[in-house]
Amino acid sequence: MKQTILRILWVLAGASVALFLALHVVRPADSTLLLASLGGSTLFLFGLTTLPPTQPRALFGGHLISAFIGVMCYQLLGDATWVMVISVLITIAALLLTKTVHPPAGANPLIMISAHAGFIDIWTHVFAGVLVLAITTYIWSRLGPGKVRYPVNWNQESPPGQNWGPWN
Repeated sequence: MKQTILRILWVLAGASVALFLALHVVRPADSTLLLASLGGSTLFLFGLTTLPPTQPRALFGGHLISAFIGVMCYQLLGDATWVMVISVLITIAALLLTKTVHPPAGANPLIMISAHAGFIDIWTHVFAGVLVLAITTYIWSRLGPGKVRYPVNWNQESPPGQNWGPWN
C-alpha cells in the first residue's frame, strides 16, 4: 500500500509540473482557446505511461490530426452543432485509420471549433502544449523510482493490430 501511495504522489507531482508548464506556454492572457484536452493527456502520460495511446505516435498524431480536422471544419462549415458532430466523427475515423488514437485528442475538434481557432493555433497551442507534456514526461520518468520510462515505443500503433471495434 505504501508503494502505491508513493507512486501516486510521484505521478501527481509530475502531472502538476507538466500541466502547469504546458498551460503556461499555450495560454496567453488574451487567448480564448483553452486546450482542455491537455488535462486528459496528462492523466494518460503520467498515470498510464506504458499504454499504446500514450506513446508519441498517438500523442502527437492524435492531437495534431484532430485539431487540424477541427480547424478545417470550422473554416469550411462554421460552428454549428452539426459541424461539431461531423468533426468528431471524421476525427474518430482518421485516428483509427492512422493508428494514432489518443482519447483526450477526441475533444480537440470541439475545442478548436468553439474557439474559432485558425491554423496557427495548431502549432501555438496544440503542438506546443503536447511537446511540453511529452518532454516533461520524458524527463520526469527518468528522475523517479521504478523502471517505467517514457516513451516505451516511439512509433507504437494505437490501437495495436486490427482488433478494435465491435465486429471483432
